[in-house]
Amino acid sequence: MQVEWLQHSGTADEVTVIFGGWALGPTPFAHLQGPQDVLFVQDYRDLSTTLPDLGCYARTTLLAYSFGVASYAHWQASNPDPFDIKIAVNGTFTPVNRTTGIPPVAMEKTIETLSPQAYQVFLARCFDGKQDRAEIDVEARKSELIAIGERGDAPAVQFDHIWISTKDKIMPTANQLRGWQGQSEHVTRIDAPHVPFARWSTWQEVIGL
Repeated sequence: MQVEWLQHSGTADEVTVIFGGWALGPTPFAHLQGPQDVLFVQDYRDLSTTLPDLGCYARTTLLAYSFGVASYAHWQASNPDPFDIKIAVNGTFTPVNRTTGIPPVAMEKTIETLSPQAYQVFLARCFDGKQDRAEIDVEARKSELIAIGERGDAPAVQFDHIWISTKDKIMPTANQLRGWQGQSEHVTRIDAPHVPFARWSTWQEVIGL
């Protein structure tokens, strides 16, 4: 995993840790405002990385997004749980699954056809609109998808709030709803694409508690 601070004041009493989605980087979160420190995690080819010590914070919040949901759950299985609050967005514990994740045929096609051009199509589907051209390390991102698929289903983790987009073209909405049946009381549906963060301007809105 790659870990980087997006905001690190040295004086904040709260921290939000993002387990991000595949190949999107921190850009979807860059506009969100708040006083807390923000730590970003990505690249799930390997989950052996440890997080910085978060013991100095009065409140620690997890935002797990897309494949970051299952990747966090796998990571937590081998690490102490440092979080007071956990928020999930458009992901499940079964990342590649015909009924509760991304259908295997879609995953296989993404791996087989990944290219700079295909990546732009992926971004357009994520954001529900054409995006500026972005760079991608094709081989690294293929390896990451293969690792996520081979890692398989993650152990269930209790989340405090679960956002599910009703216009998700990456992880089908119906699959997400089935994937969260055991925690359905925490689910909120939102009229948004797979990357829904433009609907919010502050971290407090995303956390929703």
